[in-house]
Amino acid sequence: MSKWEKVKLGDVTKVSGGYAFKSDQFMKNGIPIIRIGNLTSNTVYLDYEICYPQEFWSRNSTYHVKFGDILIAMSGATIGKIGRYEYTDPALLNQRVGLIRINIDELCSNYIYYFVKSYFFLTQIQHLSSGCAQPNISSKQIESIFIPLPPLETQKQIAKTLDNVSELLAMRKQQLVELDNLIKSTFYELFGDPVANEKGWETGIIKDLAVKIQYGTSEKASTEKLQYPILRMNNITYEGNMDFSDLKYIELNEKDLEKHLVNKGEMLFNRTNSKELVGKTAVYREEQPMAYAGYLVRLVPNQRANSEFISAYLNSTYGKKLLFKMAKNIVGMANINAKELSNIKIYIPPLHLQNQFAEIVTKIEEQKAIVKKSIDETQYLFDSLMSEYFE
Repeated sequence: MSKWEKVKLGDVTKVSGGYAFKSDQFMKNGIPIIRIGNLTSNTVYLDYEICYPQEFWSRNSTYHVKFGDILIAMSGATIGKIGRYEYTDPALLNQRVGLIRINIDELCSNYIYYFVKSYFFLTQIQHLSSGCAQPNISSKQIESIFIPLPPLETQKQIAKTLDNVSELLAMRKQQLVELDNLIKSTFYELFGDPVANEKGWETGIIKDLAVKIQYGTSEKASTEKLQYPILRMNNITYEGNMDFSDLKYIELNEKDLEKHLVNKGEMLFNRTNSKELVGKTAVYREEQPMAYAGYLVRLVPNQRANSEFISAYLNSTYGKKLLFKMAKNIVGMANINAKELSNIKIYIPPLHLQNQFAEIVTKIEEQKAIVKKSIDETQYLFDSLMSEYFE
């Protein structure tokens, strides 16, 4: 690393900002405008609902975006977020988005792309930016960041190595998606469409399948490791999984343990969130109980039901649409309370069939655990290589 030349990013690339487009001139099906919101998951999303007239494109080549350009958020909470433009369609650059374009031959585009994805680059962006509530950075400041510049062949080798690990990581993440889809397809195979109920199951409401449906604790959580980890709304994913990567902790009185602990096989429902996320549902599958917060509702199934079935019902396409329709907006948030959850209509297949489904889910979850471990190992390898090459 120390043998490699270090140059300013502006010596090997062109960094420029966009144009302050007037929202009252936005149109559909013109030349799409790339704003910060169009940068997602290291790619660029083209929105043909937010466009500008063709005449502007013809007169202002300065703001043209070309295939292979790297785009970066230059202000706001997501400052430093990037996306690579991989379209041949014309597009225009908004004022809060920066463009990084290679301007010398001795540079590998993928090498530059990985550099601007690195933790080192993001740290420099945050260090150079000004403003607290709404940080900003200029194109000149981005140009001033130093980049290690090995020979071209070495750049290509580094980029190829990172490409290979990235592809492996993407493949394993896709495996997770396919396993989640397998759970959904198994649900439909065993129980049929919730709307048509073509198998003629008995119908009822969710309350018919529960011993109790109750809210979590309102006690304040702490980052200090206290008696119990506490599950909050961010610990349930939209897809219906539990995410334990960001836990806080809480103390509970003996009298509150039965009421505010969730046990293996019980279901949690996110009653308050944004309208898109309210109603997130997952089964708690861990051996050790955890506390759960007031924005969650716990459902304990009775002898007629298995939580895996109820959760899969609410996570089905039908369930998601129903919950979105039910959600009531309250001061910027949406809510579905415990009573409303209790009264959701549901078909009720025989318990033995629900248990059969739960056994299949358990086996699929075991496979998911193996894949998740592989993802963690591959991510660690990728992060280690990025640190070795760029920090």
